[in-house]
Amino acid sequence: MKKFTAFLSALLVSLSLLLSACGAAKPAANQGTPKNSTKVTQKVGKDQPSFDLSSIPAFTNKPYVVLNNNVPAFPDKDKTKKSFEHYSNLDSLGRCGPAYANVGRETMPTQKRGPIGNVKPTGWQTVKYEGIDGKYLYNRCHLIGYQLMAENANPKNLITGTRYLNVTGMLPFENMVADYVKETNHHVLYRVTPIFQGSDLVARGVQMEAWSVEDKGAGIQFNVFVYNNQPGITIDYKTGKSRKG
Repeated sequence: MKKFTAFLSALLVSLSLLLSACGAAKPAANQGTPKNSTKVTQKVGKDQPSFDLSSIPAFTNKPYVVLNNNVPAFPDKDKTKKSFEHYSNLDSLGRCGPAYANVGRETMPTQKRGPIGNVKPTGWQTVKYEGIDGKYLYNRCHLIGYQLMAENANPKNLITGTRYLNVTGMLPFENMVADYVKETNHHVLYRVTPIFQGSDLVARGVQMEAWSVEDKGAGIQFNVFVYNNQPGITIDYKTGKSRKG
């Protein structure tokens, strides 16, 4: 456990440096309501309260903000050592809902990920811009990463997400959970909820929550909103179309 604690400390330092390099400030639990915001509430699941997008600050080239003092909202009945996974049915527009799992060593993949190009999430566009890693603006983003649950081309687990959301925003949290589980053989409750505004086809971001079961959140605990934005690119979330600037 000492080995993992040292590793986690190093990871957090690295993440802080990454955020600084992107011109980001340390995330705060409450950064106020952005000007000209409209209250948008989305029901996101039986065991989770409605999500108010107007409480999220405008994107300022920072990958995420902390929610509820970093405390997730998992029901006590799910805080067990029994692994499970649940993917919401697609809604009437074909959009994903919350993906929820109890991650353990037994849920992790034993082989390499297969192709996922046959899945076209809502709002999907194939577009390239100079200055983006790999040039493509959009990735097929797993809500629950393949390294955690071995879910491959599951349309209930893939959304249209920017490269920035996928790599800079979500991946550090996924890696943190994966490394913790491998180091301790413990379980982590893990939920990712795509947050859509109105009838938008592209999510404004995702809420990521995690809580380590055996040590009651001492090893892993977070509750964050990760922006589905790309610095330097303007996105039309209604359709997925985009433009530079």
